[in-house]
Amino acid sequence: MSPEALAFAIFCIGMLVLMGIGMNMALALVLTGAGMAWALGFWDTQLLAQNLVAGVDSFALLAVPFFILAGELMNAGGISRRIIEMAQAWVGHIRGGLGYVAIGAAVLMASMSGSALADTAALAAILLPMMREQGYPLRTSAGLIASGGIIAPIIPPSMPFVIYGVTTNTSISALFLSGIVPGLIMGAGLIVAWKLVLRDLALPTGTPLPLAARLRATAKAFWALLMPVIIIGGMKTGVFTPTEAAVVAAVYALGVASAVHREMGLADFYGVLVRAARNTAIVMFLCAGAQVASYMITLADLPSVLTGWLGALVDNPRLLMAVMMVALVLIGTALDLTPTILIFAPVMLPIAVKAGIDPVYVGLMFVLNGAIGLITPPVGTVLNVVAGVGRLPLHEVIRGVNPFLITYLAILTLFVLFPQIVTAPLAWLR
Repeated sequence: MSPEALAFAIFCIGMLVLMGIGMNMALALVLTGAGMAWALGFWDTQLLAQNLVAGVDSFALLAVPFFILAGELMNAGGISRRIIEMAQAWVGHIRGGLGYVAIGAAVLMASMSGSALADTAALAAILLPMMREQGYPLRTSAGLIASGGIIAPIIPPSMPFVIYGVTTNTSISALFLSGIVPGLIMGAGLIVAWKLVLRDLALPTGTPLPLAARLRATAKAFWALLMPVIIIGGMKTGVFTPTEAAVVAAVYALGVASAVHREMGLADFYGVLVRAARNTAIVMFLCAGAQVASYMITLADLPSVLTGWLGALVDNPRLLMAVMMVALVLIGTALDLTPTILIFAPVMLPIAVKAGIDPVYVGLMFVLNGAIGLITPPVGTVLNVVAGVGRLPLHEVIRGVNPFLITYLAILTLFVLFPQIVTAPLAWLR
């Protein structure tokens, strides 16, 4: 067996075994990268250390901790709650209204934090008890909330877009703009799916609130609604970069939570910082570990091997994208979104570009596919969050998410067949 083939076998088998025994993903990437280095004859602890540092040594990656901090501040400072209350004031009274509240709140919150886990936790903590009390089917409700949470990586600002842009040297601002229309389409798809799921169920309806009450709820959410306008508007006009936008988002959320809403004191702020630091450490360790594995994958010339396999499809861009998306759907059942981007994006993007596919469109599809993986069993990180917050068995949440998972796969297929749905609005927004 050649050193390259041995390295590839070590990577594939090693990752499967280490994930199977429940090892931390970042550590698994470091160990498999070290095994590949040994197989290729490049074993050097200094080289491994240099790649670990290189994996997080990026100015653009500074956006990640600040977006994480902004999401934690939103939840602790009442910003997320006011968004949900506003949505409930407008549509909460209609049949199945709490589901539409979840969808609307998910779209609005996605335009502020960019974190699927933070948004899902906030939605589940507030809405699931209300749904349980009003007799909604819990597993379907939990599946809807999990599905709404994964809109966060698509609508800007988005941490996965930052990671993808840094990893593949793609414009982060363009990636942000590319996610606006697909994110809204995902929200519309959930509305249709929720309506179909509940068509045979008897659910309570409420009395519409007076217009004055609705306007009051909207006024209370004013500062929250202003946040995406500032972030997206600032990037679109060139006032600040995506990295600087993350800082602006965190500072703005802190100001609103502490000075406007006055729901967060020093003790609360300490807890927010601790949670943000922990989540940041998880993401950054993944980036560092993936850099080790990616470097060894490059030394093993595995991208050329993959190019040889897919080279026949270069003349048919849609078929190439379809094959790549099927592969990523399968990968998403085992890998989380961040390691999927870090490991496979640098390998697949050059092939797509060679076929004449817009790299920003590839990035949007890559992140969308990885986001779908967050609600795809058996890993399904977001499914675990909903199950934990809602105190539900994981298998019940998995059953409840199926109709919405099918909807997302249909949307993904639609984007493959008609890439203009993504590229045309992107060209206009640019």
